[in-house]
Amino acid sequence: MYSILIDGRSYEARVEETPTALVVVIDGRRVEIEARDPRRLARKGAAGAADGVQAIAAPMPGKIVRVLAAVGDEVSAGQGLLVVEAMKMQNEMKSPRAGKVLSLSAKAGATVTAGEVLATIG
Repeated sequence: MYSILIDGRSYEARVEETPTALVVVIDGRRVEIEARDPRRLARKGAAGAADGVQAIAAPMPGKIVRVLAAVGDEVSAGQGLLVVEAMKMQNEMKSPRAGKVLSLSAKAGATVTAGEVLATIG
């Protein structure tokens, strides 16, 4: 049960989990939603060593503080590609598998948004 305050008016919201989605109930109205967390997507990509091109995305908004690889570099699984600073913490974005850096859109000093693709490995 959640209490939500909008424009000075209080609402009670209940969240129910179904096998396919989440259902939010407010004032008797039921709304089915799908929640996506960019951090969870990044972890899924890092966990698999699937064939094909894999994208490395920013887990949250931040700033690129260091670029550790270049387009064309051969990288190993777990090798650092770049460092993103978010909320005064630095997060090293690592290659999910061995391969070649196909693209690297990140530049030191640039700001990035959550889910933005920073590099691809092939």
